[in-house]
Formats: sequence, C-alpha cells, structure tokens
Amino acid sequence: MKIILTHEVSGLGTAGDVVDVKDGYARNYLIPQGFAIRWTKGGEKDVEQIRRGRKIREIATIEQANEVKGQLEGVKVKLAVRAGDAGRLFGSVTPADVASAIKAAGGPDVDKRRVELGAPIKTLGAHQVSVRLHADVVAKLGVEIVAA
Repeated sequence: MKIILTHEVSGLGTAGDVVDVKDGYARNYLIPQGFAIRWTKGGEKDVEQIRRGRKIREIATIEQANEVKGQLEGVKVKLAVRAGDAGRLFGSVTPADVASAIKAAGGPDVDKRRVELGAPIKTLGAHQVSVRLHADVVAKLGVEIVAA
C-alpha cells in the first residue's frame, strides 16, 4: 500500500515521504496512530505542505545540530515522578516527559519524536537517553529519575 508519512518513522522515512509498505502495517499501525495517510492523487498536494512544515521544524545543517548537541549535553536533567517503596515507577517515563524536563532544566526545545529511550524507563536512578537531532548527529544525555 502506498502511503504518505505525516511524521518521522524510524527506519521508514520522514514526514512528507511517499513510501510503499505492507497493507497490514499501514492499516493497523501507521494510519490509526496518525503517522501516515493513504496516498491519493489529491494527497500529493498535501505532500508539499507537509514538507514545508517539516523544513520549518527541522535542524537544517550539521553545524546547527552540533550546536544543539553541545547545549543538550551540558544540561543536567532531573525528572520527578511517582514511585513505590522499591524504586519502581507507577507507569513509565515517556519521551514527552523527557522533552519537557529538558526544557524545564534550561535546555533547548526538543521535539518529543526525536527523543529515543531505547528501553522503557520504569525505575528510579540515572538513565541514558538519545536525542536524534540530525541524520548524522545524536546527542546522548543522562536523565536522573527521582521520586516526587
């Protein structure tokens, strides 16, 4: 099935790309989650609008990405969440939580879709988080999860 991506999907493409995927993947995951829309001739007009929006939000050059990477790696991020006595969290930390904690700590504004946790964060303590700023630039920063 041919689809138009509306968000960046890891391993598939970025917003505005027209890709061909298996029918079930598109019908059961990408379209219901809002990551893609069905490709139509009329939808081709939407591609340009999606690409223009992407250019406004994205970091254009590697130099800009390295500058933001330096800012991110200099920020001490501490996130207070509810936890039980044994140090396990009630729920887990999401990329949106990390993005807002970076902003609250005085770091640059980071899109939650660029934050990659690797594995779900469900315990207190220090954790490593990656932020994909550009295709070639990934910032690694430590996030301290503390009990609220």
